[in-house]
Amino acid sequence: MPRPSKGARLHKFKHRPYWYIRDTGRPDQSTGCTSRADAEKALAAYIATKGRESVANEPANVTCGEVLAIYAEEHAPTVADPERIAYAIEALLPFWGGLRLSHVKGETCRRYAKTRKKIAQRHPETNEPIAYEPISTGTVRRELGTLQSAINYAHAEGYVTSAPVVTLPQKPEAKERWLSRDEAAKLLWQAYRGHNTRHLARFILIALYTGTRKDAILRMGFEPNTVGGWFDLDQGIMFRRGDTERQTSKRRTPARIPRQLLAHLRRWHASGSIWAVEYKGARVGNIKRAFAKAVQDSGVTPCTPHTLKHTAITWALQNGASVWDAAGFFATSAETIEKVYGHHSPHHQESALRAVERR
Repeated sequence: MPRPSKGARLHKFKHRPYWYIRDTGRPDQSTGCTSRADAEKALAAYIATKGRESVANEPANVTCGEVLAIYAEEHAPTVADPERIAYAIEALLPFWGGLRLSHVKGETCRRYAKTRKKIAQRHPETNEPIAYEPISTGTVRRELGTLQSAINYAHAEGYVTSAPVVTLPQKPEAKERWLSRDEAAKLLWQAYRGHNTRHLARFILIALYTGTRKDAILRMGFEPNTVGGWFDLDQGIMFRRGDTERQTSKRRTPARIPRQLLAHLRRWHASGSIWAVEYKGARVGNIKRAFAKAVQDSGVTPCTPHTLKHTAITWALQNGASVWDAAGFFATSAETIEKVYGHHSPHHQESALRAVERR
């Protein structure tokens, strides 16, 4: 006699951070939530959308949690980085999970932004949170952007009759922080001389010479691979994206390898390295803590891994690179180069300056 179906339920694997939904006859599905309370909301949304009818519903009859569940189940697996969507949904669910789509308006969006806080300080003995600070505007904007994308997806797929507009916070000004050559030397030296942080020195060198994004650098090797891009040391070409990787909005076009960096890369490869940034023969997947410590110990603050990309582009323009060539080499649009970094070029507004100074 077959066992009766247990229905949809939550399950926590020992070695996985997220709660999963188990349902008889269906594969396990991640909720993207680490807390039981948030996972229960995701389970409720799953149950509510199970066996959906093909008839579109009015926004007043659909919760944001249901729409986010549809987006996570159907669209997230098709993108290059589904974890980003998972992080955003995990942040959105506690506030938006039970609200109807008809509640999506400027007032609720602004209220959500006020509720988003992170732990700023913990008690030294109990490790309990004792102080909070607001999440950055950029992070809130990205999270609400995910909600808008989920609503648009549900509307396009015929789940809802209309798509309410999410009010986003004002876009923050582009960060222009870049390192002087002395600051870069201090940071690089701190990484090189630190305990077990020479892999970080490799990362810093590659970032400063190529302006490549952190995630792309950490997936690069010296041979074609299934993880990410690679350095062709024979041809002197850097392929930021592997053949099997999906193209995303973050352009990762090939570029020539600067001769100074090429010498380092050949030396590392000759010593037996398989990956550009590796530790004890294994590819390094995260440099967050090592980088933060190097920044603190060197006194080069504020500085993030993305600051190195700003630095590389700024130095190139200061040395006379054209906006067009910089856009191609650093895999960044010409519009962004002109808007954010253009004033560093010695040719910036040159023709206008000559016209004004002409007698």
